[in-house]
Amino acid sequence: MNIKQRILPSVAAAMCLLALGGCAGMSSQDKSTAIGAGVGAVGGAVLSGGSGIGTVGGAAVGGVIGHEIGK
Repeated sequence: MNIKQRILPSVAAAMCLLALGGCAGMSSQDKSTAIGAGVGAVGGAVLSGGSGIGTVGGAAVGGVIGHEIGK
């Protein structure tokens, strides 16, 4: 096992913890918007085969939907 295979999971976990910590002071609507954008980005990437435009478009649509649901 090389060094990249040992360090990558730890770096990914640290990034997730930092991202979750950044949501601590957000309102419920802000959290819904962020979650919607994240889910939309993943969905856009999957549907477009990893295209950057599809990912950004999915994030935008997901953010708007999350914002509206969080009202």
